[in-house]
Amino acid sequence: MAWEYVLEGIKQAIHLIITANPDVIEITLRSIRVSGMATLMAALWSFPIGIAIGMYNFRGKNILKGFFNGLLGIPTVVLGLILYLLLVPSGPLGFLRLIYTEMGISLGQSLLITPIMISFIANSIEVVEKDIRELAITLGAGKLEASLAVMREAISGILLSVIASFNRAIAELGIAIMIGGNIFVKGSALNTRVLTTAMQMYTARGEIDMALALGIILLSIVFAVSTISNIIQSRLT
Repeated sequence: MAWEYVLEGIKQAIHLIITANPDVIEITLRSIRVSGMATLMAALWSFPIGIAIGMYNFRGKNILKGFFNGLLGIPTVVLGLILYLLLVPSGPLGFLRLIYTEMGISLGQSLLITPIMISFIANSIEVVEKDIRELAITLGAGKLEASLAVMREAISGILLSVIASFNRAIAELGIAIMIGGNIFVKGSALNTRVLTTAMQMYTARGEIDMALALGIILLSIVFAVSTISNIIQSRLT
């Protein structure tokens, strides 16, 4: 009976996807938009920090690397709780009015993926930095040209950092539900329901078909982004 129930749910889920169920499409597009914005925001500060850590030697570098590496495993619910306390109207950042908004979720996700992006970028540059820089200088390149040569060689790892960060953002639940609240008001711009929060809600309601449909879409997005990344990486190397 259990398998029949699951198979029927999968059948209905596929039907919802094929027929382009409006709720499924809306939730999917919102998830891509929110996590895409989070990835872009994280890139704004992660790129210069990651490049600086990977490219240069300075006092406290190992401590800084250890700090970001330690943040890789931070539970999303803990970060979500901290952000919630900061962003609620009575909190120190309540004036920003980001609680229960798409931008609030994007901000939370961007902070979550920042350590991933910085660590990947720094490690990618460190792997090639010494050999490529010395080779470039030997061939007569200046410091700027040598740095650009290092960046070109590390571009594959940098791209991987972006892909890994986006996949982490779109698949997380804790921040999305604590900061976004899984709000749905039909025809309103106040909706904050994304794939992960909707899956949790539909599962709790026993609407397995919708939960499975959203789960299939989420996995498809992650696999599609990873596949595109692999294709681009193969062409860059």
